[in-house]
Amino acid sequence: MKTKILMVCLGNICRSPLAEGILASKLDPSKFEVASCGTSNYHIGKKPDNRSIAVAKKYGIDITQQKATQFTTSDFDRYDYIYPMDRSNLENILALARNEEDTAKVQLILESIAPNEQLEVPDPYYSSNDGFENVYKILNKACNNIKRQLQNIN
Repeated sequence: MKTKILMVCLGNICRSPLAEGILASKLDPSKFEVASCGTSNYHIGKKPDNRSIAVAKKYGIDITQQKATQFTTSDFDRYDYIYPMDRSNLENILALARNEEDTAKVQLILESIAPNEQLEVPDPYYSSNDGFENVYKILNKACNNIKRQLQNIN
């Protein structure tokens, strides 16, 4: 049975698609499944932001087939690990948690780099292309740590 990981941001067009693509590129697809979604319904069915697509492509990752979806309570049943990009999305996810088992699956993605510091991945949507490059670098570092953690568990 595959370990399933979910990356979550607000609209599922900038940060979480990048996080999905980065982590999926680092893990064995026969053992792991990585997906992403947003806590809002702003972009359901849309592809990632062109700037996210471009920065992913720059590093050899294709995220063009992803389509935005919205987080639902059933995602707690579907996924083993849920990584929101920031505190606002963390709160939105935890508000839907039904019990401690659901809550235990959720952790800010940057906890993998700086435990207990509540660091957030900045939203690059209203920034320049440099903002997307910066987000890629932050997420790549976090995903390297998550990969190590997952391989120690499996």
